Amino acid sequence: VELVESGGGLVQAGDSLRLSCAASGFTFITYVMTWVRQAPGKGLEWVSDIDSGGGITNYADSVKGRFTISRDNAKNTLYLQLNSLKPEDTAVYYCAPRLYLARHLDGMDYWGKGTLVTVSS
Repeated sequence: VELVESGGGLVQAGDSLRLSCAASGFTFITYVMTWVRQAPGKGLEWVSDIDSGGGITNYADSVKGRFTISRDNAKNTLYLQLNSLKPEDTAVYYCAPRLYLARHLDGMDYWGKGTLVTVSS
């Protein structure tokens, strides 16, 4: 299993970014995909997930209305559109496959190295 996140960077508050997660080594289309983030000095935080077909999406309250998760099963790629970014969104963002939709962090056995998003005020 390989997961490669990209698209992070240094932006100003209010800006947008699009994160990507290229997946390989497993049957992408059969898995729920999840975004998780870790702010500096803090623990992991579940951000969003999407079902295998892309029709069901869920968001943490902290990002709802600003972030949009999507996937392209033909390209084995997961996306996260980040709009109206805030300094508190500063974190390393990780993607992970899971067998079910859930707002907790259990059941995710494979992770990428993450991509850093830094939002300045």
